[in-house]
Amino acid sequence: MGLRINDTIPDLTVETDQGTMSLHDFVGDSWAILFSHPKDFTPVCTTEFGAVAQLADEWDKRGTKVIGVSVDGVEDHKKWKGDIETVAGTKAGFPIIADEGLEVSKAFDMLPAEAYLPDGRTPADSATVRSVFIIGPDKKLKLSMTYPMTVGRNFAEVLRALDGLQTSTGKGVATPANWNVGDDVIIPTAVSDEDAKTKFGDFKTVLPYLRMTSDPS
Repeated sequence: MGLRINDTIPDLTVETDQGTMSLHDFVGDSWAILFSHPKDFTPVCTTEFGAVAQLADEWDKRGTKVIGVSVDGVEDHKKWKGDIETVAGTKAGFPIIADEGLEVSKAFDMLPAEAYLPDGRTPADSATVRSVFIIGPDKKLKLSMTYPMTVGRNFAEVLRALDGLQTSTGKGVATPANWNVGDDVIIPTAVSDEDAKTKFGDFKTVLPYLRMTSDPS
């Protein structure tokens, strides 16, 4: 079975354009986001990595590290960084894993165990390697989403999801649809009304199982 929500990510040793590192050491005590791409020098992926580079301050504010994955080699990654920085208009300071052997792609269940890279391959040979993984400081997978090759990822949604995860895990709440920081949050059903009053103060009962309170963060 592949990697699922709340599974501990594998502690793979990976080669990147910034040297060799362990995934667990990279995460450390931080949140982390792993972005995967099927090939270097492809148009949609270049704009996406450019968007990641532009959000460097936002990742830092959230105590979150970013690492990319592409199934090309280190030297290609270093050259591709130049294109990414041209598109972004800023430095791309995050590392990119060289997943030529597909270890990361298979361990994160993006490709089947029997997958391989044929000679003269195209992005279509590794098309499903277009995922986002948000990992907690406990090294467990908190969220994953996968996109097709023709649709660029929405990084406002990635930031929103990260905010939701950090709020829900840190404050013992849940977030409703379309939630953004500062919006009301949901009190879990496992919390009694009495305990909710003690912990959160005033709250609104919309339905017996749906109670809303102010964002505690």
